[in-house]
Amino acid sequence: MKVYFSDFFEVDPAILEEYGAFNVSLINDLPLFVDPFLLFNSRKRHYIELHNNIIKYVRFLKEMSVGGAINHGLLTNWFVFKEVKQNWLGFSKEGNEGSGLGMTFAKALHRNLKIVFTDFGEETLTRGSHLEKLCLIKEGVGRDNISDFTTNLIKEYLLDYTQTFSQKHIKEEYLRRKTVGRVRFNYSSRTWESETYKLPFFALKNDYVLLTPRDILTKDESWINRPDLIHNIEEIAEAIPNEQLRGQISQYLIRNIPEDANKKEQREVATALLEKYPVILDYYIRKQEEDGDRASKVSREKVLMSEILYITQILELINNYLLPIGFYENRGETYVEAYERVMFLKDVIENKGGHKIFYVKGEPINKEDDLHILYRLTWYASPSDVGQEANDGRGPVDFKISRGNKDKTLVEFKLSSNKKLKQNLEKQVEIYEKASDPTNPSIKVILHFSEKEHERVKKVLKELNLEGDKNIVLIDAGKENKPSGSNA
Repeated sequence: MKVYFSDFFEVDPAILEEYGAFNVSLINDLPLFVDPFLLFNSRKRHYIELHNNIIKYVRFLKEMSVGGAINHGLLTNWFVFKEVKQNWLGFSKEGNEGSGLGMTFAKALHRNLKIVFTDFGEETLTRGSHLEKLCLIKEGVGRDNISDFTTNLIKEYLLDYTQTFSQKHIKEEYLRRKTVGRVRFNYSSRTWESETYKLPFFALKNDYVLLTPRDILTKDESWINRPDLIHNIEEIAEAIPNEQLRGQISQYLIRNIPEDANKKEQREVATALLEKYPVILDYYIRKQEEDGDRASKVSREKVLMSEILYITQILELINNYLLPIGFYENRGETYVEAYERVMFLKDVIENKGGHKIFYVKGEPINKEDDLHILYRLTWYASPSDVGQEANDGRGPVDFKISRGNKDKTLVEFKLSSNKKLKQNLEKQVEIYEKASDPTNPSIKVILHFSEKEHERVKKVLKELNLEGDKNIVLIDAGKENKPSGSNA
């Protein structure tokens, strides 16, 4: 059963690990991101050079932005970037198709470089320049945008990195020559250049695959990020050595943040403050630089936990539990297939030790996105089309299992800790059914990790008169009363 790069290209995972590459899933993206700070703060000369090249390109964009009007064609050529989907990393929950950096991002970057960050590349408060600064001033430019931008600007390195590994460790039959566009930027002609590489070819997608070094990846936020800045903005402001500036910022916060302000109001005030005093960004970045050695440690831990959750434990579940019981056999129409697979999972999780997949270092997962990824990775061998976040205009549902227009079944996976569980059970799938008009009933699966969570779910079902509904499946993933030798 093939799920990961090592499976499809017949490479020992230990060889990938020794090379330093992350063993990506080729079923769907995994939520990991390239963090440019890990390049900046690295002791590896080639990483530092990569970061310098990134800053060089952004400085070029700044010069063009400040220098005069940029027409639509140049804005598209210089500021717009497609997602480098071939690395199989990011937010995409089905396959590896992401949105990339479109015109909205391009215009925001062009505007910020021209108006807000006129000193980009010439900062005096920080050790260096940082691409992440572009995401600090305003919401909407997140880790996926920064990661996509970084990946585009280091694509030549990633192509060389993958080609070197492939020529040494991958069979010739799995390799193809591919001319790749926008590999390097020619500053003389101000155009992007192409290059031809010999790369692992993934026939199911009719495309090549890129490897990414583990030590430039992180999960969740990059080291320099807006949520951290907003959360600590008062502490950062208090540490500013300029007494006059510090006093002005303090007075601004006192006047504009009511005592009973909610989080949204606090974010709005913080955004206005940053626009008024953008120097705060540099003080925040300097703080992150000074604590930079911790960035690598934190990212290594996050990547390791991702490998445990998305690779090690998935393989154990597939090979030790699901394959032996016939989980991947074709079972007829989509409702039957979906329901039987849910019940298989329930049995494996509750009675055969499969609950371990939902724990990392003894702690249960707390994000439904992780639950959805784990479920998708176990469904990959289905003859049905398994779509995620299906949306017919009235709200999304986690999975739509379909074989053509006449046979489709909706499956929703929820954690019992979801604060909107009752609202979801009451509204979401029913609304979607009206919009999508599926031929089969929907299936709702709720995962709980403790008796307290179980009681909460039962109470919700009772209030909604849904007790005993066959299509609402509760799965006990708690550690208690599980078979011996299977503790997480």
